[in-house]
Amino acid sequence: MPARTLDVSVIALPDTGVATMFGVLDVLNSFGVMGIGDPSAPAPFRARIVGAEAGPLMGVSGIPVPVSEAVTAIERTDIVIVPSIVLGPDGWQRGRYPELVDWASRMHEQGALLCSACSGIFLLAETGRFDDRDVTVHYDYATQLRATHPDVRVHPERALLVTGTRDELITSGASTTWHDLVLYLTGRFAGAALAQETARMFALQWHQDGLAPYMVFEGRSDHGDAVVADAQDWLRAHYSVAAPVEQLVVRSGLAERTFKRRFTEATGVSPLTYVQRLRVEEAKRRLEQTEDSVEAIGWHVGYEDPAFFRRLFKRVTGLPPGAYRKRFRVPAIEARPS
Repeated sequence: MPARTLDVSVIALPDTGVATMFGVLDVLNSFGVMGIGDPSAPAPFRARIVGAEAGPLMGVSGIPVPVSEAVTAIERTDIVIVPSIVLGPDGWQRGRYPELVDWASRMHEQGALLCSACSGIFLLAETGRFDDRDVTVHYDYATQLRATHPDVRVHPERALLVTGTRDELITSGASTTWHDLVLYLTGRFAGAALAQETARMFALQWHQDGLAPYMVFEGRSDHGDAVVADAQDWLRAHYSVAAPVEQLVVRSGLAERTFKRRFTEATGVSPLTYVQRLRVEEAKRRLEQTEDSVEAIGWHVGYEDPAFFRRLFKRVTGLPPGAYRKRFRVPAIEARPS
């Protein structure tokens, strides 16, 4: 257990999604209340909601959030957490919350950890503390984060990333990876045994396989290259044919090296990788929705060698096909009389 109770400041914004925020607060404030740990020992954390102003704040979910303190009144804190932010159609607009950014930066200078859950990194990245650092974010927001903060290295397939000279910069990825964040903080400051007890009490989980199994491949389409766009359109219907890359080269009318270079520059991946990702996406859908064998699914998407298909599937998703089906198949719900 830490020598003293650590002060945790959870920043609320008008863009905040309350599910992550209240989940973090419930877990970090549960010690000694839910029968977790030694009730006679000081609680490891005291978490509170802070913001630009004290008082009720209407969140994006339409639920009022009680902000206990304005950041201008807080001189020190041990841990700063920015929970999930819901990005509108215009994406993240930099410079909207300079007071919160400046305060978080000042707390970091005084030794505080800076933590984000999911898209909370958009605010913390404005401090500049994450420049040239590896971070994670919800995979649907990864492209926007790269565009908004080009100096930050984005890894949406990671569930949790800890960096900084003091391991003081911590980001968690999509949605419920706030579980990984609170369990990491609990293990780091209160010990592995208490982190395990917390996980059992709340049925929290570490996303040890990462987030690659959850990610859906969508090839870039905003590149403006008509030849590559035509190739992408053709592949959507013909990804399973034999030798698709060779057929694409013929369709393009370009030299093979020229076509592959243009395709890679436009989409960010080689033609072969693009084909493999499309095939794996179709295989994922069939594993989720059919009873077909893994061998039959591999053959359907274009692979005659089942062993090669299994290796490729695991390399792309992080899980073998059978494990993927078990995780993502919707469980049957039997109707029973009331």
